[in-house]
Amino acid sequence: MTFATKALELAHQVVETQAEPVRRAAALLVASLRAGGVVNAFGSGHSEAIAMEIAGRAGGLVPSNRLTPRDLVLYGGQPPSVLTPELERDPEIAHRIYELAPVAPQDVFVLISSSGINGAVVELATIVKDRGHPLIALTSLQHSSQMTSRHPSGRKLLDLADVVLDNGAPYGDAILELPGGGGYGAISTVTSALLAQMVVTEAVAELVALGETPPIYLSVNVAGGDEHNKALESRYAGRIRRGA
Repeated sequence: MTFATKALELAHQVVETQAEPVRRAAALLVASLRAGGVVNAFGSGHSEAIAMEIAGRAGGLVPSNRLTPRDLVLYGGQPPSVLTPELERDPEIAHRIYELAPVAPQDVFVLISSSGINGAVVELATIVKDRGHPLIALTSLQHSSQMTSRHPSGRKLLDLADVVLDNGAPYGDAILELPGGGGYGAISTVTSALLAQMVVTEAVAELVALGETPPIYLSVNVAGGDEHNKALESRYAGRIRRGA
């Protein structure tokens, strides 16, 4: 079976099984946005790609921020040498990432981690809940359930969230088997991006149904895109950032 065939099967499964969590996640976004809040999306490693689907994307919401371990360098003044693959396992960096973000009480958070076990994401989830923010987790239930948390509390991302979105990825992420054992063809990015767009588009549809005009980015590669986007971004001055 080809990767495309299996990926499409899993995508259909995610659409069918996650409809209700998507609806509840979208409702949290709508409540935050109507209160003047911003959607803060965090991901490290490949999960950062999903945060990019939510924050600063053409066709997506203007009131959004992407949070990553790179914030320590971009906004926190630390040297690039701190950005090691192991950094996401350090719970302490979560405090600095939160402090550096232009967060307001009415903001909602979407934390993305397929394993949901690393120290930084679990600690950030703990901070988010301690500060009273709604929290949406995008993770793999199968993978996370078979792993031990790397956070001192023993908790995982899914233990802290108000809504859990399951990307359906198998343990180890790969969906194609090698003849001698092991696998290849990672799927979590595909299904997580699908879920991220499902949540955002559901939230936008709800805002439209309420008679509101959603603050949506145009592509900068269409006529008038830059002007449209800058006008909307000016409404959220000091609340959103567009770093590298």
